[in-house]
Formats: sequence, C-alpha cells, structure tokens
Amino acid sequence: MPKSLSNLIFIVVVSFVLVNCANRGTPSGGEKDITPPVILKSIPENYSVNFNAKEIKIYFDEYIKIKDLQKQLIISPPMNPEPEITPLGSASKYITIKIFDTLQLNTTYAFNFGESIVDNNEGNPYPFYRYVFSTGDYIDSLSVKGKIVDAVNRKPDEFVSVLLYEIDSTFTDSIIYKQKPKYITNTLDSTTTFKLENLKAGNYLMIALKEENNNYTFQQKTDKIGFLKDFITVSTDTSTVYTIKLFNEDIDFKATRPKLISGNKIAFGYEGDFKNMKINLLSEKPNDYKSKITKDQKADSLLYWYKPKFETDSLLFIVSNTSYADTLTVKLRALEKDSLIIKSIHNRTLSFNKNFEIEANIPLTSIDEVKITILDKDSLKVDFTTSFDEFNNRYTFFFAKKEQERFSIQMLPETFIDFFGNKNDTLNYSLNTKLYSDYGNVRLILQNATYPLIVQLINKNGEVKEEQYTAKPEVLDFININPSEYSVRVIFDENENEKYDSGNYLLKRQPERVSHFEIDPVRAGWDIIETSVFKDTSINSFLSKNKNKD
Repeated sequence: MPKSLSNLIFIVVVSFVLVNCANRGTPSGGEKDITPPVILKSIPENYSVNFNAKEIKIYFDEYIKIKDLQKQLIISPPMNPEPEITPLGSASKYITIKIFDTLQLNTTYAFNFGESIVDNNEGNPYPFYRYVFSTGDYIDSLSVKGKIVDAVNRKPDEFVSVLLYEIDSTFTDSIIYKQKPKYITNTLDSTTTFKLENLKAGNYLMIALKEENNNYTFQQKTDKIGFLKDFITVSTDTSTVYTIKLFNEDIDFKATRPKLISGNKIAFGYEGDFKNMKINLLSEKPNDYKSKITKDQKADSLLYWYKPKFETDSLLFIVSNTSYADTLTVKLRALEKDSLIIKSIHNRTLSFNKNFEIEANIPLTSIDEVKITILDKDSLKVDFTTSFDEFNNRYTFFFAKKEQERFSIQMLPETFIDFFGNKNDTLNYSLNTKLYSDYGNVRLILQNATYPLIVQLINKNGEVKEEQYTAKPEVLDFININPSEYSVRVIFDENENEKYDSGNYLLKRQPERVSHFEIDPVRAGWDIIETSVFKDTSINSFLSKNKNKD
C-alpha cells in the first residue's frame, strides 16, 4: 500500500474517532423542564399535632432555591423571634426551619411559602406550599375569605397583609399599633383576593395593611389601612366574602423643628393638614416689626419672613393648629438674604383652560400694572386683569385667548416690589395657543347619582388632570382636553366640603365613597359623550355606560 494512501486512511480513522468522542457528551436537547419540585417527606410530618419540635426539615426530589422569602413567606400566627429558614442564596435538596419562639398552647401554626420555593435549574415554583402543625391535639380548620379594594385608586396595591385580632379580655382598639395579630395572610402580587385558613372559632377584628416595614403593626405616617366596621365571627359558615377598602389616614398634625434657611427666612416644617396652622412670635419685637407667611412649593413647610434683623441669637415661637400647640426655638445666625426671582409656572404653550401665572421666591407686596404690556401676534395690546394669591405668592393674569395666537408679555423694571424692597429687572415671556381642533371634548351624563360629586379625569399615571364639582344633576362638559387616555373618578362628597375625606381607624370612619369608570381615549377634534348609570352604592361600584360620538 502506498505510503500516501496509508496516511490518508490513518487521518480518516482518527478524525472519525475524535468526532465520536466529541459528540458523546453533547446534549441532545428536548422539551424544557416545566415540572415543579416534588416534596418527598417532612420531618415532623405536615399537619402534625401535639407539635413540640424546634426544627423542621422538608425534603425535595431535586435541588431547590428560595427566592423573595421576605415578600412571599407568611407565618401565622407570627413568631417572635422569627424562625431561621435555609437555604438562602444557595441550592439544596431540603429546607430547614429552626424555631426559636415559645409556641402558644393549643394553637395551629401555618407557614405559607407562596411561590418562593423554585427548582434550581428552571425556576419552576412549588405553588403556595403550606406547612401546618398544631401544638394541641387537633388542627384548626376554619377559614375566611375576601378581597381588597383601594379607596381612591382603581387598582389596589400588591402584597397587602390581612390581619385578624382575637377579641378577648385583653383586646383594645390600640392593639393594631402595638401587637402582632393572631392570624395573617397576604394578597401577594397577582391577586386582590385573600383567604385566611386554619383558624379557630371566635370573634375577630379584621384589618388590612399595606406596610412600609412589614412588622404587622400600623404606622400612620407610612402605612395604608383598611378595616371592617364590625367584628367578624369565624365559624363553619364559609359563604361570606369580606371586602376591605384600603386607604391612607390623614396624618395627625405636628410641627417639626424650624430652621433659619436664609436671611430673615425661617422654614416651619409640619406633618398632616396645615390648613389651620398658625405661627406667632413670642420673643420681644421692635415697633417696626413686620412678618409674612407663604407656602413652600417644594416641601411640607411654611416660610416665615420677618424684618428688621434681630440683634439676638434665637427667637421663640408658638405653633398651633386646631387642637395642637407647641413652643419652638429658632437659632439665628448670619445668612445672606435671597435675591428676588420671578418665573412663569407654564411652558410656552398656554391651554385655553389655563391662565398665565407667575410666582416669586420672596413675598411680593406690590404690582404696577401700568408697567406690564401684553401684545398679540399683530402687536396689538391685550387687555388683562390680575389676581394675587398671597399665601402661594402667585399672580394670575386673565386675558382673552384665540386660536393660534402668540402673546408677548413684558414687565418693566420695578413692576414688582417684594417684602424686603427688592425690585425686578425687565421680564419677558412668550406664549402661544393651539387650534381648538388640537383638543378633544368630553361630556359626562351621570344618572342615578347621589350629589354632591367631585368628578375627575385621571391619566394613566393616576394624576388628576381635570376636575369639576357638581351639587345637582347636570351635564358636565370638559372642554379643550389634551388628547390622551383618561378614566373618570367620581368622589361622593358626603359632608359637602368639596374635597375627598379619608377614613380613620380609631374614629371608625370609612373613607368617602369613590367610583371609577373608563371612557374612550380623547382624540384631537373629537367629542365624546358618556352616559353612566350608577347601579348601586356599594364600595367602588362600577358604572355601566352608553357611548356616542359626534
């Protein structure tokens, strides 16, 4: 055999062997694994009675991980200290639960893992696994169910806790601020419904919390709350479905520590409703002393302006509200005064529904309208009037607007004088309007409604873009609306104070009723007519509607 031929055969044989060796370990593919892990056994067994163990092990048929345990795991009743659960961040074929709490006698406990247990390879969850045991000689088997709605928003929050407090000789209304409940469940992230299981018969307070700290106690400043007016009775009757309306309580008023933030300007911070907040100086003041109070537009503070400068190192004030009073001291130091800044609060396009407004950073004390000129695109003078909002330090200019108009506004030097005697330099603003056909119109006809009502157009971000108040049945026209998608929110103003009133747990007051319904998208040049019939007065009742377009 020629040498060249033998070499060729050798190369072919070696190549064949190498290819086979390489292919031997290559995966053959196949369908994706969608099977969740399987529990092989639990020690002690699930649903054990007369439980007294300090450690629980749950074995699986494959490696698993635990994810989002803080959000997903619900232990009912809560344990203090909390148990240690492993593995965290690594894979294992078993879960270990170490119990450190002294368990209550004759009590059924449940560990609801939600969807936190997943297989290591594909992340397939073991759905809503519950490990249950009783320290007594039987497992409590009663349950209650319900749903969560939001008092103001159409879509309720995710991960809302639902709590039951047992009504016994130690129960007080303040228990929700101090103690953890008897039973807990959670709506998780994909549903607004809930179910509390393995309960014992009895009477309970039911509340819902959307918490900031997940400690199962109500913190008014950070948490949403919902409650049922009456206690519930847990029994063998499972037909009742409870509805809890979640809301933010109005925070109790409190003044925070004031601070000098620039020359002769003190910021008085607050929590809650500042409507009746008053600030009075107690320190001795000179004969020519003057002060003004304005709202800080960027923070929950009132700005206290004073003159002349004090030759002292501190001032004493009393801050009061309807049922609140506190004396507060402000340390003084040498700081530069602010320079006067006046700016428009609009962009260049002025809507037909809005008026031109300017605001200043220092309280304005006078205006010389003779020094103000408004010209249209033909350089013709436009008549105007003004109004001044002293608290918000804002001037509003009223003048007629036409389609596709351009306005040039000039304010000469010394048009404005502020609290400290500062005067403005020349100010120039340019504005324009669009066509009426660039906007849409919405007509709402509300039938069988209980008046008065606050009717709002809400955008996709939940912001109020338009609002009307009505005290009687009438057609509501929202004219020259920016094209976009909106829904309608209707607030039933039961106490006729022309604003939404939230609820209060201690006062056992539910928030005012709110309803929502959808409307067609507002398009440029389109008129939408919505006829909506209120069918009932239940919580967040939805409205049926007939639609027409012109």
